[in-house]
Amino acid sequence: MVVIVGGGTAGITVAARLLRAGVRDVTVVDPADTHHYQPLWTLVGGGRAPLRESARPQASVMPKGVTWVRRSAVAVDPDARRVRLDDGTDLHYDQLVVCPGIQLNWDAVPGMTESFAGTASSNYSADLAPRTWELIRDTRRGSAVFAMPSGPIKCAGAPQKIAYLAADYWREQGVLRDIDVHLVLPTPTLFGVPEFAEVLAGVVRRYGITVHFSSEVTEVRGDEVVINGTTTVPYTMAHLVPPQSAPDWIKGGPLAGENGYVEVDKHTMRHVRHPEVFALGDAGSTPNSKTGAAIRKQAPVVVANLLSVRNGQEPTARYGGYASCPLTTARRRMLLAEFDYTMRPTPSIPVINTIRERADMWYLKRHGLPFLYWNLMLRGRA
Repeated sequence: MVVIVGGGTAGITVAARLLRAGVRDVTVVDPADTHHYQPLWTLVGGGRAPLRESARPQASVMPKGVTWVRRSAVAVDPDARRVRLDDGTDLHYDQLVVCPGIQLNWDAVPGMTESFAGTASSNYSADLAPRTWELIRDTRRGSAVFAMPSGPIKCAGAPQKIAYLAADYWREQGVLRDIDVHLVLPTPTLFGVPEFAEVLAGVVRRYGITVHFSSEVTEVRGDEVVINGTTTVPYTMAHLVPPQSAPDWIKGGPLAGENGYVEVDKHTMRHVRHPEVFALGDAGSTPNSKTGAAIRKQAPVVVANLLSVRNGQEPTARYGGYASCPLTTARRRMLLAEFDYTMRPTPSIPVINTIRERADMWYLKRHGLPFLYWNLMLRGRA
């Protein structure tokens, strides 16, 4: 039996692909009643999409033919090939796919959780994303802070995207000149790929945003943030992102590597010590950007290599580190940043130049990618 831990983007995609490949003994472990298309939350926070479009019942996306166990996994014993569930029962497996997603550590920054009762918000929560738009819409003067934590996070471009959406809205409203916009980044540049960093530098100049490089918010005190433990910046509104990590039960278990994530070969997606275990998505150790686009390329590799293992063969399919970050640089423009392990642009759309802001890429973000997700990717067809 193949057991898949996690019914998010990775788990549903892999389950659908396994069924299409003729595997019938597939079990998905996930307690959620609702499935979220999380990339839309940035647009919800920017006032460009309704929250209802980001959610569907989990039952509607669960592939027909899988066994759905509506519990949470709390431990894995790879020697016994056993998954422990939160009700104390065990699931035994022949092959295991681990993709429970990433853990959002809301309480890791003192004062952050409390700030959401005031004039701070976060698009990393479905409950808070609509509040982000309310704050942007109501801000007419003052100071706005948009921050990103250090360490791996899902959709690493999201903390920047909302800053640009907000600044463009304020520009349209004629109030941008009255708002002091700050972007706090833990990285030394705006983006890890120079070609895209250059484009984003122009975006930052256009909006007059002050960027705090190699910095992060270490505390929130009332209506001000503390950067790197020393610098205090007041805010009228703020968009904050919690530090993130592998789930606690992964970090403390036998599947984890030094960084706490499921330790897999970055090309085959197979665990380095337990050959019947695979991982993909945000909980895996692969050094790519944690995006849905990465999962779309990882899933067929995982399925192909898992099938090889079931047939007594060595895995040969390889993942090259592809990831895509659709960066909304304005309310009607987007920069499609595609890259791989080489950290060089790897455009997938022929003919057009995607290393610049484009209006047509905005329609891809708003309409094309959600259609691809719900109708093709989750059905194992893309």
